[in-house]
Amino acid sequence: MELATTLKSQTVHNRVREVGINPNYWYPVVWADQLKVGQVMPVAIWQQAIVVYRDASGQFHALEDACPHKGVALHKGKVQGTHLACRYHGWEFDGSGACVSVPYLPQGQKLPCAQARSYPIQEKYNLIWIFPGDAALSEQSQVPDVPEFDQPDWLMVPIPTHFKAHFSICNENTMDVFHGYLHQELQGWFDPVLINLQATETSVCADYKVSYKGIFTKFLGLSDNAHKVTTRTISIRYYYPHYHSSLEGLSSLYLMRLPVSPTETRSFSLLFVKIRLSKWLVQPIKKLIANFIWRLFRKFVAQDCEMIESEQQSYLANPQRRYVEINPAIIALQHVIVSQYEQFIR
Repeated sequence: MELATTLKSQTVHNRVREVGINPNYWYPVVWADQLKVGQVMPVAIWQQAIVVYRDASGQFHALEDACPHKGVALHKGKVQGTHLACRYHGWEFDGSGACVSVPYLPQGQKLPCAQARSYPIQEKYNLIWIFPGDAALSEQSQVPDVPEFDQPDWLMVPIPTHFKAHFSICNENTMDVFHGYLHQELQGWFDPVLINLQATETSVCADYKVSYKGIFTKFLGLSDNAHKVTTRTISIRYYYPHYHSSLEGLSSLYLMRLPVSPTETRSFSLLFVKIRLSKWLVQPIKKLIANFIWRLFRKFVAQDCEMIESEQQSYLANPQRRYVEINPAIIALQHVIVSQYEQFIR
């Protein structure tokens, strides 16, 4: 459904700051190369404590982070072949969560009916994804498509971020191109204009005209002249619960959101940029260029983080305070977030 792009005053309903997630989607929890064979790691998806481990064959598994014997956190245990052993008594569980060994039971004795909840898990784009909802629905849902991942024409920059704020606040920051004012000292964008807005029950798609100027603009190929103002269209696509934004084929950002708790959100983002240099010149220094872009991008993230966390603290200090919003893309986004949660609890 196409929506009006007119900027007009609307009251923000704070229910969006209280809702949980719809768990029937895939959520990223850790970079895959950070979990080596034999390692165990605790993660959380909206207050669900989960343990992820990589077995001796290299396969990933995800279980509820509580031993069904005594409730001890399973992430304190260790990998035994393809099983995870609880550190307390050594009970072993396979990838399905079934108890497969109790070390002090006589051989041949029946094992106790102890079952840890298991979660669908997969690796894609160097990310480990978990489906925290109804496992029967996991095959009906897909992780976001990232066609640039294996394309040599694109330089990929992984971007990890951590915010002490509700995921709705983080999502609004991503949709809100009007906050370029915050980044003006970093040669960010300016004079944004919302030119197109469409929404469904699961998505919000917005296009903005924005202006750029500066050395960073020239480096990314947005302009041939660092001192000249250039105007481009940035397209932001929110498909619950993740984002994709693109800048006229010159850059592409996939922002994979991990809501940890009502006041904590993590993101695993993949930024793709086209560098206007010869491939033979770029290839040997690809990591150096990626690190350089990440250092620049990190400054933008730090400024966003400060504002996002300030907004969260103000809300916690006075949840009854009402706010005014004029960007219809934000209102549409809030509707999707609330309706997805209500759909799940129904």
